[in-house]
Amino acid sequence: MSPTASRRTGHDGRAVPGTAASFTAPAGTPHARVAVIGAGFAGLGTAIALRKRGIGTVVFERADEVGGTWRDNTYPGCQCDVPSSLYSFSFAPNPDWTRTYPTQPELGAYLRRCAEESGVLPDIRFGHTVVDASWDAATARWAVQTTGGTWTADILVVANGPLAEPAIPELPGLDTFEGTTFHSAAWDHQHDLSGERVAVVGTGASAVQIVPGIQPVASRLLLFQRTPPWVLPHPDRPTRTAERALYRMFPPAQRLARAGVYWSRELLVLGMVKRPPLMRLLEGIARAHLRRHVPDPVLRAKLTPAYAAGCKRLLLSNRYFPAVGQPNVDVITEPIAEVRPRGIATADGTEHPVDTIVLATGFRVTDNPTFERLHGTTGRSLAQTWAEDGLRAYLGSTVPGFPNMFVMAGPNTGIGHTSLLVMIEAQIHYLLGAIETLDRTGAKAFDVLPEPFAAYNESLQRSMAGTVWLTGGCASWYLDAEGRNTTLWPDWTWRFWMRTRHFDLAAYQQIFSAVAAGDLSTDDSVAGPPPAMATNGA
Repeated sequence: MSPTASRRTGHDGRAVPGTAASFTAPAGTPHARVAVIGAGFAGLGTAIALRKRGIGTVVFERADEVGGTWRDNTYPGCQCDVPSSLYSFSFAPNPDWTRTYPTQPELGAYLRRCAEESGVLPDIRFGHTVVDASWDAATARWAVQTTGGTWTADILVVANGPLAEPAIPELPGLDTFEGTTFHSAAWDHQHDLSGERVAVVGTGASAVQIVPGIQPVASRLLLFQRTPPWVLPHPDRPTRTAERALYRMFPPAQRLARAGVYWSRELLVLGMVKRPPLMRLLEGIARAHLRRHVPDPVLRAKLTPAYAAGCKRLLLSNRYFPAVGQPNVDVITEPIAEVRPRGIATADGTEHPVDTIVLATGFRVTDNPTFERLHGTTGRSLAQTWAEDGLRAYLGSTVPGFPNMFVMAGPNTGIGHTSLLVMIEAQIHYLLGAIETLDRTGAKAFDVLPEPFAAYNESLQRSMAGTVWLTGGCASWYLDAEGRNTTLWPDWTWRFWMRTRHFDLAAYQQIFSAVAAGDLSTDDSVAGPPPAMATNGA
């Protein structure tokens, strides 16, 4: 592929300097209207919606099965912390959940069934890792290079998800450890932990589920804790046969149950966003839960957070505290100094002998490697753009300089209180509106304008000012180096839904033709709709 330089025009028609790393695919390259990266909840939901509307789609999935994070995370006790009725597609309810909170095997089976019944499996290219996706200004298309070949697409949907890449901590000496090491998202089921001294690094959502699962078989379990989490009682229970029968015979009953879960979860916005002191009610419940299961005052002090509930992710478990209190478990709060061939040394000089290290250290949410492989009009990657300009997107979806690219579950679409699928489905609706608008206006591409982009993100950060995430006294991955929360949505989710009901055409520059020479004249790129078009979007 040969690069061609190009110049873009701003919304005022003047040329914007900058050389684009634009690539023209060779003749005969397969083309799709939409290319989707990833076949988890976001990618499958997008592909299903596009297929229903007859829009040609190809999905690139690096693995050999659908499921995303619910395919990869198979550690003991893996379970979603959002109720089953809400952690599923609104257009594909499942009346047969066996528990009120879905387990990993059931979620994996659910996603596979959705893919099969919707007919999208033929659209998925398994074993295709995207190695580069670059905007081709000469053709106004995306050139997508994968390990299985090259495609072009009018629209690129980045749906690989925030929990796709494990975060491996930079522990000195980790590579010298002579035992077994693996991340919670790549569980080694061939390795038997029975009778072993096992170190679990981290006390987040995964660790809270893993510890009760492996504590009974380990001879010694060392839990390395940097910050204790707030842990609430888990309301999970088996679903009743009568419930499942009712949902099968009368689907509106399940929709009503889903609505009840949704609105009850929205109440948490009052404490997390509007009135953080209200979170003390949950703190009281969590403290009572801790006292009930951990009678030892010394251990209880170690497990008691020193920050406001909700500042970091709230966790659910009825098994974590009882497991941590067992005689074969040690909670170690001294920082890890280094990993040695046969153990872990802490800052107090103690070496703790271990046979296996389990890294329950989360994911690369804000620095996903896929971002390094996406190149826009100036040649900068999305990773470079966000490193220099901050992790920002318009409606969590679009970024200036990346025409016709939509990021699913992007910046500030994360949810601290409810199902991420609520936000994903809203973004899918917004994407469909964009495609309908392209068809209606005859434009080749849209690129979000800098002014509405900046105004939107400035408004988001103003809304963050009084939230528990900024005032709760914790350090979390929600915040960037400047202390900005670039991951969570600081409002009711129904407001995001309303913002994405229609594609707001006036916020975008339209590109009406691809110019082989690379220069776009004032006739080729304009702000908002052409003169004859209304400005009310899709």
